[in-house]
This record gives sequence, structure tokens and C-alpha cells, in this order.
Amino acid sequence: MPNENRKRGKKHKKTQEHNQPSRDTNEAPQNAEHHNRPSWIVPAQELEEPHPEAPFGYVDPDIKAYFRTVDDQIRTWQQERPYEEDQAADLDPNEAKRIFLVAALSEMSEKEKQLATDPDCSVVLERMAHSMDDFVRRVFLDSLSGSYEALIKHRFASHVCQTLFTVAADTVSRETKGIYPSIPDSKDKGELRTLTRLILDICQELAPVFTSLVMDPFASHVLRALLLLLSPTNSAASHKAQSNMRSKKSSAWKARQGTMKSVFADNKRYDHIDSTRSVPNEFREAATRFVRVLKSELSDNEVRALAANKVASPLLQLILEVEADHGESSLPGSLMDHVLVGIITLCREKPDEQPEASDYLVTLLRDPTSSHLLETMVSRCPDPAFTILWATYFQGKLARLATHPVANFVVAKAAERLNPTQLKGALEELESSWNKIIGSARTGVLRAMIDRACTLRAHEKDICQAVCNAFQLFQPKDRSHLVSCVLVLKPFQEYLATGLTKHSSEDTQQSSKKGNVDDSKEPKIQGALILQSLLRLNEPHCTMVTESIKSLSTEDLISLSQNPISSRVIDVLFDSETVPFKVKRALVMSLIGHYHTLVDDRIGSRVGDRCWAFADPYLREKIARSLIVHEQFLAASYFGKFFARNINLYLLQRRPDEWKELQSQSKSSSGSTISPPAPSATAPMSNPDDAEVSRPSKISKKRRGRPEDEIDAVFNANLGAMTKRTAVGATGSSDKLVVQKPDQGLQDVLGAIRAAPSDDGGRGKRQRKS
Repeated sequence: MPNENRKRGKKHKKTQEHNQPSRDTNEAPQNAEHHNRPSWIVPAQELEEPHPEAPFGYVDPDIKAYFRTVDDQIRTWQQERPYEEDQAADLDPNEAKRIFLVAALSEMSEKEKQLATDPDCSVVLERMAHSMDDFVRRVFLDSLSGSYEALIKHRFASHVCQTLFTVAADTVSRETKGIYPSIPDSKDKGELRTLTRLILDICQELAPVFTSLVMDPFASHVLRALLLLLSPTNSAASHKAQSNMRSKKSSAWKARQGTMKSVFADNKRYDHIDSTRSVPNEFREAATRFVRVLKSELSDNEVRALAANKVASPLLQLILEVEADHGESSLPGSLMDHVLVGIITLCREKPDEQPEASDYLVTLLRDPTSSHLLETMVSRCPDPAFTILWATYFQGKLARLATHPVANFVVAKAAERLNPTQLKGALEELESSWNKIIGSARTGVLRAMIDRACTLRAHEKDICQAVCNAFQLFQPKDRSHLVSCVLVLKPFQEYLATGLTKHSSEDTQQSSKKGNVDDSKEPKIQGALILQSLLRLNEPHCTMVTESIKSLSTEDLISLSQNPISSRVIDVLFDSETVPFKVKRALVMSLIGHYHTLVDDRIGSRVGDRCWAFADPYLREKIARSLIVHEQFLAASYFGKFFARNINLYLLQRRPDEWKELQSQSKSSSGSTISPPAPSATAPMSNPDDAEVSRPSKISKKRRGRPEDEIDAVFNANLGAMTKRTAVGATGSSDKLVVQKPDQGLQDVLGAIRAAPSDDGGRGKRQRKS
């Protein structure tokens, strides 16, 4: 303290003598009263109320330190590479992990609730849940019974419950098929409920308080996971349901925790949720019970209030999905009828009456939170209700809604259900607004209408004309710039004014390395999606895109193929069934002589694999021979060496007949598919075992004319012994003898040695050396 602020005189300490007698006099009667009553009676005020952050008590520091070690070890196992099967057979990679996990589970016994509510140990339980077997999951869920209401409302325990419900899907599916784990012998007596029974009991426990949990910021996420477990038919397959499982803050926090998956090498079940898994019929009834509880306990206005709530709105979307899956959304008085302000009831009672627009639904269209709910209703409501919804809230207002930053997503979702008449009217209404829509970068409506026209196979000519009007490509000669304009989302005149045509691909690559790339010159994802949708139209209309690609220069085409966004257009060109075969072949041939430049890139090498997979044997030979002069360039390229290994230039130069036969076999085995092959030395064959057995016989026929040298004799002897050993080790349970193949890498080495120059060439080299 500064000297000028100090006061003179003695410092008077706050004496407690005045308060002490009063405290003693107050405690004396209490102590006397305490001694007069039995010792087992404890007054209520003396009991310590549990802390809201630790309702089941705090975890011992030593236990927390132990589970911190467990977390580090499991995280290390989850991030390491998968176990390679070519190691010694007597070493089990999972044995040490099982012993470690059993020890951790034993330490966790009777402390599950405390650990689940602890901020540090709850993450460990989430990580361990992915590696638990069916029996351990049953034990763990059973230990939490009776406390799920408090657990799912807890900040940390709610995530543990959510993870348990997510990984329990596979266990429930196995139990539905009658597959149960073996129960080990234990001193504990009692019956352990199946996981199916446990989930049903949890639903029964949460049903009375389900309405209050909908608004809880922590419990709502757990209820979403529980509903996905109960009704996985269509809801689990939707991407939106998966994205709404966690909030953005929770997802970002979990991403920092690293990968969470099973630590066992042979377990890959929990990487994704299988929407086709089987569930018992009781789960369907439990999900329907939740919907009915919400419908009976909430009024119409209360249900509508949930739509604007950031916590309850995602859960309400999933509940509406479940209601639609079970066929109850088309009934009057359903939850969807409440949110749609009685439109479904109106369709039943007065189908010819046109209702007035509700201010509530108009607000939902423009609200960032509730617009997601309206998307769900637009896509899942009955057809008569959608017709009224489109005519009342969308028709006549598309010009304003399509450019709105929020409502355009709802319009795009509604466009997926339009019939040909409604689609024709929407195109006519937006005829003068497409340029404004592209200028505001709200391309979702245009792409949705292109996809709908492709599905209906109707008004495809009108949709192509709409795209040309949107980018101001009024003259037929201007349509050659369609791909360039759509990728950067700029009208034709603005595209020419910015001078994008003057920039070469080399300038773009150099500027990208310096980090000075202008965003206006880079391809946009929205533009690439529009081009992909146009390529799926019928042949007379999709050629508008293919002709534009054909008109590109080779440098521009390579630059387009090496971009991670625009290269997807080339992928769809090969995948589309409506694009003519001659167009795909012409694209592959236009790159001959430039494949070494194309594949010298991370993205371009993948496009090169697509071209190679599509080409027939004759076209493959032309591509391969054009790359012989660039063999050293491909070998030095980080990405090009994989493409060179795939086409096998060495075999083409040494034994062209065998190379042609190999390409014919690989093409016939793959059929008409154009998926990129694996980067291996040879292309895949239809029957690898037969090919491997028959290949030495073909080679031996070609070499019968010349005597066997010393190297051939040594390696043939070793290969013969190896084949005999593998033949002896064949299983006797099958009548067909299974011969194991030698290592493919060894076969490649032997092929290279056998293809070495003859003895004369070797003597010539020695003579020159001498």
C-alpha cells in the first residue's frame, strides 16, 4: 500500500471474542439436544447436499490418475496403424489389450456413476465404450439403471450416455438375430438383463419426464441418440440426423480428443452407423410412445414454440422423422399437423379450401434455427399437404425466397418434390431472376431444379435455357465458355471483363504456391455441383457441358483436372450413363501426350487413373507407348510413379504380347465399370488364384526353346520347394486343394531377373568393361 494511503495509529484487529460467546450459547442447546437423542438419528440439516456437478460423489485422485494413464494408452492404440496379418501367427495383438481393458474395467466396478460425472474420467469411459464387448456393455448399462434422468442432464455424463447408445446399436442387432455372448462364471447372483431389455427399461424410466428433457441443453442430444437407436429406418440414413447428434461446440471439443474407435485389430464395427440393421418390434413401439407422450402433454402453441428453440428444434426434427416413418404424420392432430398450423386436418376435412398464409410459417421460412425444421416438414409431409404448402407459401414468392440467405434452402428442399406442372410454373416464375440468383451466390434452388428435371425427365430443355440465361450465354457460340463461367459463378460478360481467359494454368500454379490466388478466379463448389447435375441430364441436353469441356485447351483441361473441386466434374462425366461413350473416349484421347503432366499432381493422378480404367486395351496401349519417353520423368514424380507402376511400362517394353493379354484380362474382368484400380504393379484379374497358377505355365512354354541358366535353376528350385510346403499345409476339410501363392513382390523381382538381357549381352558388357 502506498504511504500516502496509510492511516496513523494502531491497527485494530477484528476480534472474535464478542461473537464467540453467542456462538457457544447457541451451540450448547444443540449439543445437549444431540446427546439426548439416539446416535443413529441424524438431523436433515447435517446431511451434506450433493454438489450439482458431482451428484454421485467425487472420484478419488488416485483413481483419476490411473484412468488418465488408461486414456493415454487407449488413445495410443486407437491412433496406431492396423495390425498387419503377415506377422507371426502365434502372436495375438489383442491379448495384451484385452488384459489391459479387463484391469481397467475391474477398477471401474461400482464407480461407474462417479466416473461418468467426472470431467476427466468421462472422456475415458467414452473411449473405452468403443472397445467393450456385448457382455461388458450390458453390465455397464445395468450399473447406471435408475439414475439415467440425472445422468443425461449432467454436463459430462450426458456424453457418456450418448456414446453408449450409439455403440449399442450393433449389440442390439446381434441380440435380435439371437446372437448372445457367453456369460463368464461369477460369484454375483442374479439375472443380467439383455441390452434390448435394458434399452426398453431406460425408455420406460425417461417417459414420464420426456417433455421436460426436450428443452434441456444436455439431455436433448442424448434423446436424439436414443431415438436413432429405436428407429434407424430412415432417420439414421439422413445426413442431417447425424450432424445434429452433437452441437458445434461439442463436436469441436470431441474432435480434439482424437479418434475414438475399437482398439482391437479385428473390430471395425463402430466406424459408422448401419441404417439397415435390424431392431426388435418393441423399439418401434417405444419410439412411438415418445411421440405420443409429447403430443399428449404439449398443446399446439407449446409444440410450435419448440421449433424456434435452439435446443429443442433439432430434437423435434428427429421426432417428426420418427412420426413420418411410423405413418402417423398424415393423421389429424399429429405433431406435424400442429407445426403446419392444421394443414393436414384441412386436407382431410376440406380438401378444396385454400387456407390463408400463417405468420408462424412465414417466420419459420426466414429463421436460421427453425428453417431446418421446415425443411424436414416440406420433405416428409403428405402429398396433399405439400400441394397446399407450395401453393400458399412458395408459389408467387419464389423470386424473393430464392435469393433470401435462409429461405433459399427451404425452397431448394421443396423443389425436390415438385411435379412436372409445378416445376414448369417455377421455371417460368424465376425466368427473370436467375441472373440475380447467381449474383447472390444462392445456387441451391437452381441445382435442385436441375436434379428434379433429371429425375422426372421433364422440362430438361427449359432448365438448360435457364442455366444459359443465368450466366448470360445468349448466343450459341458463347456456350463454349459454359464450364469456365459456371465454375467461377460469373456471368459471361463479367467473366470476360475480369480477364480470366488470359491466365494460364502455369500462372495459376505459381500464384497458388505463393499464396496470392484471387478467390474470384478459383472454382467454386456450387458451380461444380451445377455442372455435375447438368451432366446427368439426357443426351441432347448434357452435351452442352461436354462440348464446353471439349473446347477447352489442353492446358486448361489439365488445370481443371488437377483442381480438387473442378476434377469432380470429370468424375461425373465418366460415371454418368447419359453421356455418350464417344465423348468419354474423345476426352481420354485428347490427353494422349500429356498424361505425364496430368498425373504429376495429387488430384491429377486420380483423374489419370479414371481415364486408364475407362480405356480399352487398344487405347491403353496408345497411352502407355506415349509415356515411354517420359518414363524417367514419371519415376522421379512423387505421384506419377504410382501411375507408371499401374500401367507397367517395363512389361510393355520387354514382353508386349504378355502386356496386351494382361490388359485384355483386366478389362474383361472389370467389365464396364470405370472405378480407379488400386495402385499395384499389375491390374486386378477376375480370378487371381487361377491366373497365378497358370502364369508360370505360359512363361515356361515361351522359354522351352532356350536352355535354363544358373539363376533360373536356383530360383525355380526354391519356388518348387515353397510350393510343396504350402501344398502340404493345405486344409483337409475341403476337397479342393488350396495352394498358397508366393509373395507378389518376389514374383515381380523374379520376372525382372528373368527378363534380363541374354548371355551374349552380358558377355558384351564384360568385354567393354575389360
